[in-house]
Amino acid sequence: MTIAGSIILIMLGAILTWAVEFDLAGLDINVVGVILMLGGLVGLLFGIYRITVTRRAVGPIDEPVHRHDIVAEPETRRTTVYEERRRYDEPPL
Repeated sequence: MTIAGSIILIMLGAILTWAVEFDLAGLDINVVGVILMLGGLVGLLFGIYRITVTRRAVGPIDEPVHRHDIVAEPETRRTTVYEERRRYDEPPL
């Protein structure tokens, strides 16, 4: 669950808890709203925890990075192109 999804669950739970005046037989809308808010809060805390752990996981680099290493170039191959000259009075191919 992402942080945005958790915030949406918290908002939906708050709406169901305090703004809805609807009664269903056998279902309390206020309890459903509280459950959604608690689930959103748990998801939000887990998402923030995941972000902080992944950013802390990068450790120091022991060896310096050489970005400008000299690489030996491969041997160049020569290609010979032979052109055949045509006369203008010959028909096209």
